[in-house]
Amino acid sequence: MTSPSLPERAALAVLLGGALLLAGCGGAEEPGPPSIEESERRLGAEQHPLLLAEFGGAYSGEESRYMAGVGEKLAGHAGLGGECTFTLVNSDVVNAFAVPGCYIYITRGLMGIVNSEAEMASVLAHELGHIVGDHSERQQKRSILRGLGVLAVGLLTGSERLAQVAGKAAEYFTLRYSRKQEYQSDDLGLRYLSAAGYDPHAASDMLASLARHERFLTTTAGRDEAQSIPEWARTHPLTENRIGRASAAASALGVGPDEMPEQEREYLTELDGLLYGDDPQQGFVMGRRFAHPVMRIGFEAPQGFTLTNSTRAILIGGPDGMRGEFAGGAIPSGGLEAYVSAVLQQLLGEAQPQLGRPERGVVNGVPALFVQAVVETQRGTVELSVAAYSADGRNAYHFVMIAPPSEQGAAASSALFHSFRILTETEARSLKPRQIRVIRVRQEDRLETLAEAMVSDHPREHFLMLNARTADQPLKPGELVKLVRLAGQ
Repeated sequence: MTSPSLPERAALAVLLGGALLLAGCGGAEEPGPPSIEESERRLGAEQHPLLLAEFGGAYSGEESRYMAGVGEKLAGHAGLGGECTFTLVNSDVVNAFAVPGCYIYITRGLMGIVNSEAEMASVLAHELGHIVGDHSERQQKRSILRGLGVLAVGLLTGSERLAQVAGKAAEYFTLRYSRKQEYQSDDLGLRYLSAAGYDPHAASDMLASLARHERFLTTTAGRDEAQSIPEWARTHPLTENRIGRASAAASALGVGPDEMPEQEREYLTELDGLLYGDDPQQGFVMGRRFAHPVMRIGFEAPQGFTLTNSTRAILIGGPDGMRGEFAGGAIPSGGLEAYVSAVLQQLLGEAQPQLGRPERGVVNGVPALFVQAVVETQRGTVELSVAAYSADGRNAYHFVMIAPPSEQGAAASSALFHSFRILTETEARSLKPRQIRVIRVRQEDRLETLAEAMVSDHPREHFLMLNARTADQPLKPGELVKLVRLAGQ
């Protein structure tokens, strides 16, 4: 989370309707010749900077140029050469998605868990399949109608930001393609993959990598499963049948496993040095804890909560439908009272909340202000709790939580609010970014010694997941493997 000004945050719209379309797997219908409508180009160009601002920004560096080059090669075989924009997103959430106008994105989190250029290419080819299949146009009306019920709070109060806090941003995107569209995109992607000279079996390898990542997060109590794999992969569970279908479809192209290159070595060489996990400029989410080494602030959410980092805010999800955010901005001349008023105005738009009496306090040595607000909508009452903190007299930080009225919800919000604190210099210095480092296995290396070199709470399991290995698979001297290390090591 960076610390944007309040006006900057207010200017960011929630991306609704058909603007953000997750990649899936499509059906048997043969699409017509690919084309990008001018209206789609405009929409994509408008949403591109907003999407990047909300979901991590673009990741710069050689990895980004490398990924875009692979994407352009595939686009040529899809009949879209020179018409697409490929972006590596600076987010550790494993995801991939596309928007109208042929804007295609993968996260560095996804790039970090796959193990060959062909696997990465299979993701990009899959996204191109959705563009060629024109799935966004077919889903747009249906998706808007489906979203109305979910976004009712925001629509009825005239506030997109309230809807975002109510959970849409935490879910990243709401659209899902039909099974038919998903399978069609799978099949088109395999066609482009093979035409570009890659092993089409890499698509099933990629799905297996996603399944391993999901199992790793589940067994190690990592992030919530909903954030662990792309929407298009979890729309239908990552079963052996799903992976087997991709393998069978590749064989149907007349290509046996390992008959075409996957380019593992080239990919791993490019991957060396990729940022892994949270960007220090956005702070670090460590399970239920958040700490920012630059702003020197931190907090801890209660049991049952999940935190999702973005450039604009920390998105908070809790039990029983609790949702919220943590963000910050400059303190106006009116102090914390004026700051909280500005936050509520941005969240609620024209709606007029009923405000409780503000309560001043001190939380871990930091001046704080607590405000309760009630908003009446056509669908009922929405209760918000706001806690704001004056960190240094110039900058403020705040929580906004929406929770059903209950003693448990109030207690959870209170525990969250009272966990905010200023980090010591020693704590801030200890927060260092991690990178993927690619090393060549030596004769004397063993699984245990390589795992010990990992900066991870579960080094052995993490090493196996990251390198698509099993514990009984012998290491071969000279092969390349990925480690997670602190930057500079």
